[in-house]
This record gives sequence, structure tokens and C-alpha cells, in this order.
Amino acid sequence: MIASKWLLGGALWLCASVAAASCWPAWEQFKSELVSPDGRVIDPAQGRITTSEGQTYGLFFALVANDHERFKQLLNWTENNLAGGNLSKQLPAWKWGQDEKGSWRVLDSNNASDADLWLAYSLLEAGRLWAVAEYRELAIHVLWRVAAQTLRPLPGVGVMLLPGDRGFVTAQGTRLNTSYLPPQVLDRFAELAPLWEELARNSRKLLLESAPKGLAPDWLAVRDNGTLASDPVNGAKGSYDAIRVYLWLGMLDPAASGRQALLERYRPMVALTVKGGVPPETVNVDNGAGSGQGPVGFSAALLPMLAALKEQGALQQQRQRLQQSPASGYYNRVLSLFGQGWDERRYRFDAKGRLVPGWEKAQCEN
Repeated sequence: MIASKWLLGGALWLCASVAAASCWPAWEQFKSELVSPDGRVIDPAQGRITTSEGQTYGLFFALVANDHERFKQLLNWTENNLAGGNLSKQLPAWKWGQDEKGSWRVLDSNNASDADLWLAYSLLEAGRLWAVAEYRELAIHVLWRVAAQTLRPLPGVGVMLLPGDRGFVTAQGTRLNTSYLPPQVLDRFAELAPLWEELARNSRKLLLESAPKGLAPDWLAVRDNGTLASDPVNGAKGSYDAIRVYLWLGMLDPAASGRQALLERYRPMVALTVKGGVPPETVNVDNGAGSGQGPVGFSAALLPMLAALKEQGALQQQRQRLQQSPASGYYNRVLSLFGQGWDERRYRFDAKGRLVPGWEKAQCEN
């Protein structure tokens, strides 16, 4: 059985880990409402599908919560159902659910490279923090499979991460998604091999150059001549994908490479939030205009950046919004676990991207 591979890690469980997990009410609620007993993260709004993104975010939250048992369940479900039973040889399929005939199975076998990175990161850090060598070994296997399948040299950009193995090279250019490039995650991988250091450096450059008005696009394209252009599918829109760019940048350690330049580049999103009272749901990255009212998950995602840029008034306003209207649904809950979890000091990333969990007893008093 595949599940038996991780039994060795069970020998390291501590009673304290159960107590630590119960100290994060938002994670406990997420588990009870959106995670099946066997470790499947469910998106009720989309036909109860499961994505590799949901599984790997779940792994990260389980690690932050020091929740060994649920981490193992999530990992086993992902391996058995999305990766043909062997994550060391196959990246997880991005979409699983019920087909037209009523069967539950993989619906799209293409990988999603952002989920692959979070999978490798969570395994790598679980291996380090929980002293489980098998997790680290699997992380290395996943990373080099990502390198083989989704890293490509692009003109004007250098080595870059494609969003998946198939379907992102078009006649109008290669489609990219900057929310797939958390700098702290890439910084952690940079300690493993120069290739990842190169990707981390190129990603920071792309983050700066792809947002001339200080607003992140959901998607963009790199033309064959190396110039950046609007995405041929989504145009100049920034919304539900792009909100994660501000989240990742806000959580960078003060000593992280290039942090201040990145924060200043994306300050216009903070300005739109201050002006409107809530983050806009959609922005036009070409003219800098915002429209609509973003959901509460957007407020959670902006908490770290508001704190980093010392926008205390807006920070308190978004915190209050979240208290009055707690997040519901899969994606808003995910953004809230990331943003509010960080705001509650349940975790940090250090300057090299290593996870610094707040497992001390003090977090139970929040």
C-alpha cells in the first residue's frame, strides 16, 4: 500500500502536535467543513471537485498547525488519486471530480506547477521541521520532475516556470502566471541547486516588469522577441489569480532579497484599497483602474502587505471586515488561512524562505 510509505513518520508524532493543531480554529473549521476524512480537500462551489492546489495548500496549513496526522492523510490521498500512486514519478493531476457518467476520477491530467511548488515546499519543510527524511526525499523528486516538465528558457526572461506541462505555448506567446511564483518558496529551493536560484532571480525581475502600473495581472504573455504582452485569453485583467501576488510579497521577510522594491512596485493596490475601503475585485493593469468589491478573502490576502507598508488604518479596516464577515467557501477560506494565519503570527518565512512556525503555546491564546 502506498499509504504505508509514510508510517515511519508516525513514530515521530507527539501528543503536543494534537494540542497545537487545535489551537488554530480556522484550520479546524476548514478541516471539518472542506476536508474529507480520508484527506481530500473539496471545493463545494465547483461540483465538489478537488484540485492539486487545494491538496497542497492543505499540506502547508497542516504543517503550520503541526498537524501530522492530517498532513499524512492529505499526502496519501494526493499520491493515490492524483499521481497514479507514486509522487516520485508523476506530478499530481490538477483536477479530480465526478464525470458525466457519475464516476469519480481525474478529470484533467495536466499538472498545475504552482501546486507542484507548494507540494515540494511543504514536504521539504515538513522533512526539516519534523525530522522525516522521507518527506525531504520526496520533495527533491518532485522538484526535479517540475524542472524537467515545466521549466523553460524564455527570450528576455530566462529560465521560467510554465503554469503546466501542456497548453501554455501559443502563437501569441508563452502564457505565464506570476501568482505561481512565491519568492519565499523559490528562495528556499535556491539553497538546493543553482537552477532554482536562477528561477528565483528571474521571477523577481518578472514581478517588477509585469506590473508597470503596480498591479498584478492574472495572466500575461511573453512574445517570441522577449517582450511582455497582455494575456491572449484574459487580457489586462487582475483579479482572483493575481490577489495571491500581493499575499506572497507581503509575507516576505524584511531581509529577503529585493523585498522593498517589490513592495513599492505593488503599492498601488494598497492605494486602491485605502481609497475604496476594501480591495477591488478586478483591476485593469494597463490603466491602473479598479472596479467592484473584492470578497473577504481579498482583504485577508492583503493583510501582510498592509502591515509591511505600515498602512495601519487600512490594516485595521480589513481586520474588522474579516471579523464581521468571516470567509466562507474554498478559495476565500484558503486566502484567509494564509493571510489571517500570518497576521496572527502563526507562521513566518525567514530571509531564505524557510518556514518559521508559531508552534509555541502562546498562539493558543490568540
